[in-house]
Amino acid sequence: MREQQGAQSQLVWLWLTGLMIVLDQVSKHWVVARFDLYERLEVLPFFNLTLAYNSGAAFSFLAGAGGWQRWFFAAVAVIAVVLILGWMRKLRDERMQGAALALILGGAVGNLYDRVVLGHVVDFLDFYWGDYHFPAFNIADTAITIGAALIILDMLLGGRRGHD
Repeated sequence: MREQQGAQSQLVWLWLTGLMIVLDQVSKHWVVARFDLYERLEVLPFFNLTLAYNSGAAFSFLAGAGGWQRWFFAAVAVIAVVLILGWMRKLRDERMQGAALALILGGAVGNLYDRVVLGHVVDFLDFYWGDYHFPAFNIADTAITIGAALIILDMLLGGRRGHD
């Protein structure tokens, strides 16, 4: 019985994808409803909540490109979603990879929704040190980053299958 359960497709992690999409969208809607653009609320001496819009990719890459980047990055996200779903479907015992891909998928879909529906991604997490502010980001970006880190960790551990 254990072997049959372990051999299931890692699509069982799609609940995590859904959770990330919900957390991402709820948090973005909350910030948009309560903040004006670039308004900041200091939460900690190194962290603010602030409303920012990003029409580019990571770190506002191509943000001022004139509009074509919206559909380019949306297409890249759709391709990524299809590839990740295919990868997850083929995984069997690689639970860490399954969870990691579910996080990346949730982040990709959360930001894809913003890009297609709003024309930009809503960012609001602002970490800083002194006068240096790291580019603002959101829950979707956090899920993607954690997912990527888990994949790297899995690679460093030698892809130990089924050993959590």
